[in-house]
Amino acid sequence: RVLRILAASRQSGMVQIRVTTKLSHCVSLERALEAKFGLERAIVIPNPQDAAATNQLIGAALGGYLNDNIPDDATIGLGWGRTLTASLPSIEYREKSGISVLSMLGGLTRVSGANPSEFSWRLADRLSAECYLMAAPVFAPDERTREALLTHPGMQEIFRRAARLDLAVLSVGDLSPVSTFSEYVLLEREEFAALQAAGAVGDVLCRFIDIDGNVIDHELNKRVIAVDPKELHGTRKIVLASGGWQKYGVIRGALRLLKPHVLVTDELVAERLAAEGKA
Repeated sequence: RVLRILAASRQSGMVQIRVTTKLSHCVSLERALEAKFGLERAIVIPNPQDAAATNQLIGAALGGYLNDNIPDDATIGLGWGRTLTASLPSIEYREKSGISVLSMLGGLTRVSGANPSEFSWRLADRLSAECYLMAAPVFAPDERTREALLTHPGMQEIFRRAARLDLAVLSVGDLSPVSTFSEYVLLEREEFAALQAAGAVGDVLCRFIDIDGNVIDHELNKRVIAVDPKELHGTRKIVLASGGWQKYGVIRGALRLLKPHVLVTDELVAERLAAEGKA
């Protein structure tokens, strides 16, 4: 009975569990990544015994960071995905925070189980924040429809607010068979093949990039309803949270594209990033 109560309390956020002990190897990787990529802070979690737990552990580390680094009255721009959603149980509830939260990309039109695009309003609920949502699908059927949707006053307000963020919290997606794109059938098989042929390794805010952080020339990038990641450079602080061996390439690209202030990742990806350019 006690275990059930504790489990329910942790799920609701009433009980917070943090692991503060760090392996020395992870600490050395954090310092190496900070020096190499000009990061304000790197947070590296030890490789879990079960690789499937990577998202949950990175999410928990992200939640702990956000608890200490979201000031009242801040404007926060958010991506979505399983890693970001995994941070929610670790984020403490606030009251009357004056925070504004906005989703920087459209939502999913078909889901099963947890909807990763719910992240913004669920975080807003925990922070007692005002929430702005992009009430449109993440991919429009064509460019003309996209342009028409972007003329809506509510959409324009989100893009205006995104130009002056205090904090942006993002993850990245890959093109593997276990990616969000595969799970929710956001792309057809032919589209996967075309993206990979064009050099894409994954996405940032559903804009597909190559390993060097260049947005590739593909028609999907012209139909996406989302804030352009290249327009986030005026943001006071950008936090990138993602991990797993299959995401190394897109994390590498996102570091070059976003130039984040904070990176939260796992030991395996951190080792590969730190080893780049070494003999």
